[in-house]
Amino acid sequence: MSLIGLVRVSTSKQDTQRQHDALDPICIKVFEEKVSGKLAVDDRPGLRAALDYLRDGDMLTVQEVDRLGRNLLEGLLVLTELFERGIAVKVLDGVAAGEHTERSFLLDLALALAEDRRRDISRKTRNGLEAARRQGRVGGRPRVVDQDKRRVILARHEDGESVRMIARVTGLSVGTVHKVVSENGTPSGEQE
Repeated sequence: MSLIGLVRVSTSKQDTQRQHDALDPICIKVFEEKVSGKLAVDDRPGLRAALDYLRDGDMLTVQEVDRLGRNLLEGLLVLTELFERGIAVKVLDGVAAGEHTERSFLLDLALALAEDRRRDISRKTRNGLEAARRQGRVGGRPRVVDQDKRRVILARHEDGESVRMIARVTGLSVGTVHKVVSENGTPSGEQE
């Protein structure tokens, strides 16, 4: 029996080191993906590769059960596929810690809690942004374009410089520059 690891985070900006620290020492191979756990199995390249790599008797290993899916339904579908293929799952931490060869109330509960935790984070974020808005503040990510950059963008665009060139010079994305130009009502036309 071999342990095959799966590391998953939702975005490319999230760090996977904590999961690798737990899995690398005990697994013969660790697959990584940076995609939402709400996606179907076929839309998750790391999970799909791990499933293709696993052989009879191997055990898919994750740090926490929510690495299999943050959506109850998708997590259950992943577990069902694994168990139907005779692949056991080892969960290192959390409510469902241990080795599993079939679905259980504990696994289902852990997945349901993971989905609820994700929903709770989204709700709290929305509530916080709403509270800030009511107080006249803008919450969320800080704006990339301040008034000085805005003036530079608009002046350069008015001088005929392309959106791409302005983006390169200001260190902003083409989309950000395009948005500033569009918000100003200046047609960006062919200069993109």
